[in-house]
Amino acid sequence: MGEIVLVRHGQANSNADNERDYDRLSELGHLQARWLGEWLGDLDGGFDRILSGTLRRHVETAQAMGVEAIRDPRLDEMDYFNLGHALSDVHGVPMPTADGFPEHLPQVMRAWHASEIQGDESFAAFEARIVDVLTEAATEGRRTLCVTSAGVIAMAMRHVLDLDPRKLSMVLLPIRNTSIHRFHVRGDEMLLSGFNAVPHLERADRAYALTHY
Repeated sequence: MGEIVLVRHGQANSNADNERDYDRLSELGHLQARWLGEWLGDLDGGFDRILSGTLRRHVETAQAMGVEAIRDPRLDEMDYFNLGHALSDVHGVPMPTADGFPEHLPQVMRAWHASEIQGDESFAAFEARIVDVLTEAATEGRRTLCVTSAGVIAMAMRHVLDLDPRKLSMVLLPIRNTSIHRFHVRGDEMLLSGFNAVPHLERADRAYALTHY
């Protein structure tokens, strides 16, 4: 049996109002990633292949984890800021504050899936590139680690669990920074075996490091 392990990046610049400013780890994000790398090195064995997205927060996370990753743009996040502005232009829904994100995200996913809005790519194109990298990684007897973003992880869940856009949003919302998500590979099937685990943060003195953004 093979395994695909998806990891979300560490905490980024959560005060940003655009993608460029968001795309860098905070001091805590670097620390979260270092702790994750130590945990994986101590307890989780090795990987046959390690990939990361090409965004700065992906690269910085892999570096802080202490792993050498092949950069693969198929693991890059959706352009949520552009999608949010498109939703505002088309439907008059304003960009939210952090507290309003849980209500905003399902509206973005519904409109994007219905092709009412589009950022740098369509919903179908985003889904297709993620399915492509998953299918390539799904090999029995091989373990692949992917450092990526919450939207990519949620889309992987959609592929394996056949989630509609609203359920995709409900899966995406709770994904924590540096969380671990696992799929077992059995033949041509991928089986969800772990979701949103943060064993490297489950200590009383690290409770402050449990973040979603």
